[in-house]
Amino acid sequence: MEKALTLFDSAIIFATKAHSGMTRKGTNVPYIVHPIEAAAIVSAMTDDEEVIAAAVLHDVLEDTAATEDDLLARFGRRITELVIGESENKRRNFPAALTWKIRKQETITFLETEADTDAKMLALADKLSNLRAIHRDVCIIGDAVWERFNVKDKSMHGWMYRSIARALRELKEHPTWQEYNHLVEVVFGDVSL
Repeated sequence: MEKALTLFDSAIIFATKAHSGMTRKGTNVPYIVHPIEAAAIVSAMTDDEEVIAAAVLHDVLEDTAATEDDLLARFGRRITELVIGESENKRRNFPAALTWKIRKQETITFLETEADTDAKMLALADKLSNLRAIHRDVCIIGDAVWERFNVKDKSMHGWMYRSIARALRELKEHPTWQEYNHLVEVVFGDVSL
């Protein structure tokens, strides 16, 4: 008798198919590594399987052809809502660089005013995974790393990552937030939050 797939297994399969062929910006690293790392980070903060599954799925609406209806049918309302909360409105009719600051401010505002603790853990895991990758690449290629992004101004990225650290301060006692905050200081310079 075959063992039934867990929720996490199903999320990994769905996300792997959705992100198939995609790589991380400016690298040959398969994109799926990022959502799996985000899930590992979330699992250090909670054992809630739906939040962990949402971490694996967090970019499927934003970056793939997957739809809210797809998620709802396969994973239910709570996971779908968590993924929606972590998804930017990309405004695909405009160049990404023109909408970057608006999109980042919407994320920060959501985290400051609407996000519950589960949504904040998900955001922290996503951004920590991104920041780890940036830090690794800064150590290898220095500030050339910023050339791979839509907005190439390091100070703008610093503004976003610091603002997110402030928005997630309710998690500051957790080692995950402390690692995130430390990497913000290392990558962008020490500025008190």
